Amino acid sequence: MLSGAVCISHSPLMEKNRAEPAVERRFEAAINDAARQIAEWGPDVAVVFFPDHFNGFFYDLMPSFCIGAVASSLGDFGSVPGALDVPEDVAISLASAVTQAGVDVAVSYRMQVDHGATQPVELLSSIYPLTRIVPVFINCAAPPRPTFARVRALGEAVGAWAEASELNVAVLASGGLSHDPPIPAMKGASPDVRAKLIDGRAASHAARLARQTRVFNAGHEYVAGTSKLRPLNPEWDRAFLEHLVNGDLTVGDDWDDDEITRLGGRGAHEVRTWVAALAALSAAGSYEASVGFYEPIQEWITGIALTTATPRSAARKAA
Repeated sequence: MLSGAVCISHSPLMEKNRAEPAVERRFEAAINDAARQIAEWGPDVAVVFFPDHFNGFFYDLMPSFCIGAVASSLGDFGSVPGALDVPEDVAISLASAVTQAGVDVAVSYRMQVDHGATQPVELLSSIYPLTRIVPVFINCAAPPRPTFARVRALGEAVGAWAEASELNVAVLASGGLSHDPPIPAMKGASPDVRAKLIDGRAASHAARLARQTRVFNAGHEYVAGTSKLRPLNPEWDRAFLEHLVNGDLTVGDDWDDDEITRLGGRGAHEVRTWVAALAALSAAGSYEASVGFYEPIQEWITGIALTTATPRSAARKAA
């Protein structure tokens, strides 16, 4: 049974780079509202659609989709490190159902996830701990990426499994909206960068520290107006959110990846997770969604949004 969905932006800069106090208060209020909603749902398990930032997945083998049967958090950018409470039997049941539905998905018994998976879980767990999760990776950073149509098919398959399950399942999405983080690309990469993109799992503490410092500094440069990163695009963000709230999950079907990068930045490809999550919820029928927060936060180099959604059928039963 599907109880609802929460889609939320993440940023590695939230803990270190402070935004305007009034903006942070509004964001915290929206998170608290969503946390209360999750507590009302009382899910047995949360399926988390998330991207990666070349921390857990690399070009040595880059799947479009991967479900974690056993997973651990790397603990980057202030997120909590350690083993995640993934119910293995539930994860394998989900992977089998998705495959039977015609969506090829990889399975990992040694999945490592970064802040892209764990930050939203931690933010939304203040009232009802979302400790039992099934992480579902969607490749948003490494071309070639899955099409939005395939992402939607993945979400629909996950939703069909959840609706048929005796478990109470909540769905989370982590990613987006417009942002242009300093993520390297294979095209034109130096031999050293190329090697790290292919297999960076053995990165030293010094290397990880240097990477985090570069990201923090990028945030300061962004606010100072000296950054070469693309600007945020509130117009693009709001248009995307409007499509989702209105139930239009085909919004990205005609998008070209180069156009997404040009309009929303390299990180905007993460909106795939939002499409997947709401496609999953649509397995319970039409949904009712609202945007609890949106601000283009320069200090976090990201268009930050939070959207909650519930099946209309659930609302009718409650009424």
